[in-house]
Amino acid sequence: MQVNLTQKEKMLLEDQKSHEEICIQKYSNYANQVQDPQLKQICKNNEQIERSHLNTINQLLSGNVPQMNQQQGGQQKQGVDQNVNKSQSTTSNLSDKEICSDLLMTEKYVSGAYDTAIFEFKDTEVRDVLNHIQKEEQKHGESIFKYMESKGMYNVQ
Repeated sequence: MQVNLTQKEKMLLEDQKSHEEICIQKYSNYANQVQDPQLKQICKNNEQIERSHLNTINQLLSGNVPQMNQQQGGQQKQGVDQNVNKSQSTTSNLSDKEICSDLLMTEKYVSGAYDTAIFEFKDTEVRDVLNHIQKEEQKHGESIFKYMESKGMYNVQ
């Protein structure tokens, strides 16, 4: 389905596009830095889904509303901005806990940004696509939270 976006909708999608690019960079870089193989796999899985989100945002920016069933699981890689694939090979001295905290904070921010953006779109199908992405962002946060909780890094009071 084709959609004509307003200037404001395009600007909001550009913001979300940059958020997705940052998420991809973080997950890619952190997958190479973390010590725990379980956390490495979480990073790799979430990175693939973030790539799917970026592809979806690019489709929306080009005026196409993708089918919801094409967005599951992050199997789509085409159309991903090549700049995202240039991961910095700088190593940091961050602990797995610090990396998890950064990723959790990032997912909270990105999910909130989608929450705000959804209300600014007039087309119901576009809103549904953005809502779907937001739910997946929340699942990313949940996977990181559950990992942290299982390792004693996050204590629910």
